[in-house]
Amino acid sequence: MATCYRHPSRETGVSCSNCGNPICPDCMTATPVGMRCPECARQRTPVRTLRSMHVDPTVTYVLIAVNVLLFIGTSAGGSSLAGGSGGGAVFRDLALYGPAIDQGGEYWRLVTGGFLHAGIFHIFFNMYILYWLGTMLEPGLGHVRFAALYLASLLAGSFGALLLKPDAVTVGASGAVFGLLGAAFVFQRLRGMNPMQSGIGPLILLNLAIGFIPGLNISIGGHLGGLAGGALAAFAMERLGRRGIVAAVLACAGVGAAAVAGALAVA
Repeated sequence: MATCYRHPSRETGVSCSNCGNPICPDCMTATPVGMRCPECARQRTPVRTLRSMHVDPTVTYVLIAVNVLLFIGTSAGGSSLAGGSGGGAVFRDLALYGPAIDQGGEYWRLVTGGFLHAGIFHIFFNMYILYWLGTMLEPGLGHVRFAALYLASLLAGSFGALLLKPDAVTVGASGAVFGLLGAAFVFQRLRGMNPMQSGIGPLILLNLAIGFIPGLNISIGGHLGGLAGGALAAFAMERLGRRGIVAAVLACAGVGAAAVAGALAVA
């Protein structure tokens, strides 16, 4: 447990939303973007929020473009999870499928399955949430950290999907998107915000509940795996990120490596 930078004998789980220093209740000043330490609270410079930082969410746009282009390509070729030609061949070669990974050594499916979608509503929903979360998180994290977080979440989602249904064909960016939701939840909690009031918490609960509706063919394991992986990566990034971008990326790499190892074990 971290200790207050002004009172070393006091343990705390809250950090200043501006400088990141751990602060105890006596040192907290509430602001619209979370708790601040006494020094940052006295600053008259504009408060920086995730959406107001001057960093374009380039990685978010690239991810959306790749997903959309692949969807258009597979749709034009007649995409089908059951097989066929054209887009169906792409699904057969790239979708997440445990036996192909275990017996055929097609390890790329752990990543490529997260860029394919089975229908217009499937991709629309995922890309909308990706845009919303990406424009919120990427300006604060930076391009490299955000990309590392997304990849770690995607791999964790693949692990979760294989863990519950290794013989099922799974596609979609839902695991990675749930990872971003989990990361947003953790970042807000560590900065003294209430995710249940910001909307992140209710959105997570709603989407988890939708996954249990019969007939929708939603990968519950992918959702839960991505959520856990993104939350774990965010927590590690927050604790190690102050040491530099390399430490933050290595934290995500560790989560991703553990997810790959788990996926190969259960495939």
